[in-house]
Amino acid sequence: MASVAATPARTPNGPGPGEASASFPTVASVPGPQEPEEEGEEEPAEIHLCVLWNSGYLGIAYYDTSDSTIHFMPDAPDHESLKLLQRVLDEIDPRSVVTSAKQDENMTRFLGKLASQEHREPKRPEIIFLPSVDFGLEISKQRLLSGNYSFIPDSMTTTEKILFLSSIIPFDCLLMVRALGGLLKFLGRRRIGVELEEYNVSVPILGFKKFVLTNLVSIDQDTYRLWFTRPTQDLGELNSRLDVIQFFLLPQNLDMAQMLHRLLGHIKNVPLILKRMKLSHTKVSDWQVLYKTVYSALGLRDACRSLPQSIQLFQDIAQEFSDDLHHIASLIGKVVDFEGSLAENRFTVLPNIDPEIDEKKRRLMGLPSFLTEVARKELENLDSRIPSCSVIYIPLIGFLLSIPRLPSMVETSDFEIEGLDFMFLSEEKLHYRSARTKELDALLGDLHCDIRDQETLLMHQLQCQVLARAAVLTRVLDLASRLDVLLALASAARDYGYSRPRYSPQLLGVRIQNGRHPLMELCARTFVPNSAECGRDIGRVKVITGPNSSGKSIYLKQIYRSLLRLASPSPQPTPPGAVPVSSLIQVGLITFMALVGSFVPAEEAEIGAVDAIFTRIHSCESISLGLSTFMIDLNQQVAKAVNNATERSLVLVDEFGKGTNTVDGLALLAAVIRHWLALGPTCPHVFVATNFLSLVHLQLLPQGPLVQYLTMETCEDGDDLVFFYQVCEGVARASHASHTATQAGLPEKLIARGKQVSDLIRSGKPIKPVQELLKEKQMENCQTLVDKFLKLDLEDPSLDLDIFMSQEVLPAATTIL
Repeated sequence: MASVAATPARTPNGPGPGEASASFPTVASVPGPQEPEEEGEEEPAEIHLCVLWNSGYLGIAYYDTSDSTIHFMPDAPDHESLKLLQRVLDEIDPRSVVTSAKQDENMTRFLGKLASQEHREPKRPEIIFLPSVDFGLEISKQRLLSGNYSFIPDSMTTTEKILFLSSIIPFDCLLMVRALGGLLKFLGRRRIGVELEEYNVSVPILGFKKFVLTNLVSIDQDTYRLWFTRPTQDLGELNSRLDVIQFFLLPQNLDMAQMLHRLLGHIKNVPLILKRMKLSHTKVSDWQVLYKTVYSALGLRDACRSLPQSIQLFQDIAQEFSDDLHHIASLIGKVVDFEGSLAENRFTVLPNIDPEIDEKKRRLMGLPSFLTEVARKELENLDSRIPSCSVIYIPLIGFLLSIPRLPSMVETSDFEIEGLDFMFLSEEKLHYRSARTKELDALLGDLHCDIRDQETLLMHQLQCQVLARAAVLTRVLDLASRLDVLLALASAARDYGYSRPRYSPQLLGVRIQNGRHPLMELCARTFVPNSAECGRDIGRVKVITGPNSSGKSIYLKQIYRSLLRLASPSPQPTPPGAVPVSSLIQVGLITFMALVGSFVPAEEAEIGAVDAIFTRIHSCESISLGLSTFMIDLNQQVAKAVNNATERSLVLVDEFGKGTNTVDGLALLAAVIRHWLALGPTCPHVFVATNFLSLVHLQLLPQGPLVQYLTMETCEDGDDLVFFYQVCEGVARASHASHTATQAGLPEKLIARGKQVSDLIRSGKPIKPVQELLKEKQMENCQTLVDKFLKLDLEDPSLDLDIFMSQEVLPAATTIL
């Protein structure tokens, strides 16, 4: 009986994405000092940009000689084509671009194109490569912290300097920190602006500023997630997104939305597949996924061609999903044998693609019966003691004659058979080469490997065809992801009754009518919408007070979870008495949703020119930071708002100052608010929720039209406190902490004592111990003293009664009397 065996070849794990250093015509490998300009001529302002790109994220910093300021952009996601970087280059027009000599192929290709753009002359940037060691994280931090900055007082200690800089620079953006370190290294080598000065004179750095592209809205790190990383002020882009949502909200378009959603479910991560193709690491499943993706994209194209072309997204999909997609799908469908590929766990082709492969496969398929006949002939020539034999085929080894091991075959010398070449022993089977097996090797060759090699060659050719059309595949993913997000936002708007916002560039602020929270309205037993307006010069700073558990803080802290659930909110349990209705963060959330092109949970919303949203909502505590909770509040959140907020910014502050001594926390809160009020008409739009009622009672804030006091409306009904969940003008009279304590289940004695102490503190009277507790303590001290007397041995000659009275009785008497 003949058998055919095959050993699947293993594909070794290849290297990761290639890293390359390149040089271009405008590259300066070692930066040198620039030649000074002629005397009397004013030097034009120059911008020197440092950029790093890694794992899909971009880190950017640049130095502007016009004001000697370093600008930085926190780590931002970017496509492999580096579209965001191109936008930065177009906007700032740098004189030089500094980067690491160790780059991946995408950045290398981008810089090559940038260097070859002759039309940019004479403004074509100089591309400068520095050693990768100059961009190390730790060395970059050291350069930042050891710099000589005129805006930092010399009296500051090292620790104070670190805290000060960390309030300006987000050190958790690692790529940006490395870019800053590389930029400082470049400035030190080139000596920008101080070429003719003494060597001990350093490049002047007068400040650090956050850089935001035109039409983008700056948001602090706590607020953004995934697709929402770049809220925009581009009204054309925002309205185009809203047009798509509004189209799918029409009842007659619901079926179309569901069909598009099903097609989008088959569009997968194409860039990852293309990356594996470039490295020749393509899997069988990749071909299946790519085939389904391309055909689903064609379905999207056909569907969008039937939709109104006045909507930009539909027009883009209809036009940019070109016939290249049909060509790719046709090639894959005609070439790849998906069933055979899954069975053999390798790439195989369909019949009638290559006649030579078909012929070799036919030979391989007919090999078992043929080898059975060869084995029968071989058995006739063998010793009669050998009961059976088989001819087998092993890839890379060839054809072998296999016979069972006889009992007499003990030593290796016993394996020798005349006319046969012994190869090896395996599983009590002896394997030999005979004249016939050698003839088969010469006649048929290594069929299995030949077939694999030829199919691998075809796979490579197919990969080249696909990669040649990679641009359209990348565009497919971009447009499909846009459509997917907008379909999700349309679904949320339909299910939860959202409305379309309006944009008014002339309005410096927002106007919201009956705004709601997209998550809390689903899980709260009682929800009352609230309106808000912050677009005038009156009431730019709103101070919101209210009783505990009226919803201020709970509402604030829910914003982060709701940002992740804008498309599909799911109810969460609500703590007793916590019904979030304050309009404070409602304003920020609705503004944010509008600036990403979403419908909003409000009856009406008019969004003005908002350039940034800053929040102090919850403390991002971490033991690794080595900072207290209050320092994190100051350093990471409030300081950024104070240093960066403009008249068009929205600042949301919740319970700032509670992490330290009451007096100090109140003083700092008042100082921060007074700082913004001192700006006058350029004050940002500030919403402050606080339980520091003394802020108002002690008149710590200046009186004027810029300040507006709001509170949560409540009513006392006997011992009960009734919440109306409505924001109104005014100031809370008390925090009603005892009411919250009762709801939390604390004993009545503790609550009564707490109210008593609170009243004494407010009236300035001394706090005395509770009489019952005082009597119990006196009785314990009396009992202790009596026990000491009973233990005295009056017959003891060493006993000194004077010492006993002075050291034991008299001190105890002061605690009893």
